[in-house]
Amino acid sequence: MQPLSKGVGGEHRGFSDLRRAAQSAPHYHRAHAILLRRRFRGPAEGLGFVRLLGMSVIDEVLQANEIYSRTHELRRLTPRPERKLAVLTCMDTRLSIRTLGLKTGDAHIIRNAGGIVTEDSLRSLVVSHYLLGTEEFMVINHTDCGLMQTTEQDLRTRIQNRAGTAAVTPAFFYAFQNIEENVRHQLQKLRTHPWVPQEVSVRGFVYDVSSGRLREIKA
Repeated sequence: MQPLSKGVGGEHRGFSDLRRAAQSAPHYHRAHAILLRRRFRGPAEGLGFVRLLGMSVIDEVLQANEIYSRTHELRRLTPRPERKLAVLTCMDTRLSIRTLGLKTGDAHIIRNAGGIVTEDSLRSLVVSHYLLGTEEFMVINHTDCGLMQTTEQDLRTRIQNRAGTAAVTPAFFYAFQNIEENVRHQLQKLRTHPWVPQEVSVRGFVYDVSSGRLREIKA
């Protein structure tokens, strides 16, 4: 591909042309952009990204997946976690395998709002152990959790008001105020369940989003 020439102010001309075209589009302020890979030669040498209008975030993901599939470097992985670990944690964006020092394929990561042992997350943990060989369960809650900022009734009322209707499910949102007690409650549900063997290590933690540290909660 030919290098992009530079215009006024050192900006690559391809980028400035696209920006002018985007700003002149009638739907500029409400359209999503998609990042498309485009090579260019410049002082930094490497990959540049050109923003084009018209696609949603899901479309961006599909575009990225198309690029990933050309190499598919995770093809070697199996469904069985290499480190025989299952982690039940919150869906919060600040928690990831990176914060746990794990790499893709090391563990099963099971997420829901709050890191709660629900019927469905219990189902996943049981499958993780009996079918896929995990031997340790790690339950992680975190500080500044959204479910600590509300109550069951307040959250249900807020959603019903915005949706304009009531619903039978979900029956519970599992809001809580005391994070340590919440972790202990999840541990109790796992340790007392007949399908969680005693030889499976079950431990609970609080992740501090400010410091990035895990703190273990003893039963």
